[in-house]
Amino acid sequence: MKLLLDFLPVIIFFIVYKSTDDIILATAILIPATLLQMLYTWIKTHKVEMIQLVTLGLVVVLGGATILFQDKTFIQWKPTVVTWLFAAAFLGSQFIGEKTIIQRLMGGTIEMPANAWKQLNYAWVVFYIILGAVNLFVAYTMSEETWVNFKLFGMLGLTLIFILLQGFYISKHMEPETSEENSNN
Repeated sequence: MKLLLDFLPVIIFFIVYKSTDDIILATAILIPATLLQMLYTWIKTHKVEMIQLVTLGLVVVLGGATILFQDKTFIQWKPTVVTWLFAAAFLGSQFIGEKTIIQRLMGGTIEMPANAWKQLNYAWVVFYIILGAVNLFVAYTMSEETWVNFKLFGMLGLTLIFILLQGFYISKHMEPETSEENSNN
């Protein structure tokens, strides 16, 4: 349910664009859709994640610039700015605190050596940098419609593939459980 909620504004953007072929109108709908998504999350959980705040800020600023200047370039840059900010945050976590972001997110359920966590964190940095660059490549070299399709299906698909590959990496580096059950065998 959370994944659907996270992608709901993008899905709405996609539907409006496909219905109207108007990226400015789709962007104008994206802004309140993202705000409503955050409001719903706040009402249900009484908290909002930093990523949601950053995304909302970028949607409002870059989406607003898209509408104000009637220029799709601003909204096309939003996914790149978001992914590059993620890359910077993941990279920064290598040097701030005892654990990387990826270890903070997954460390409660998975045990791996510290070096494996760092390598996985660096993999996310590289992935986010590449994903942002690919977004710009699609935005500047392909049609508007191709970019809209890529924004929903391409970015989501590439992320899911990366997560699957991450699963293989994690399974290779997981430390064996040291539970009482294993010691009895």
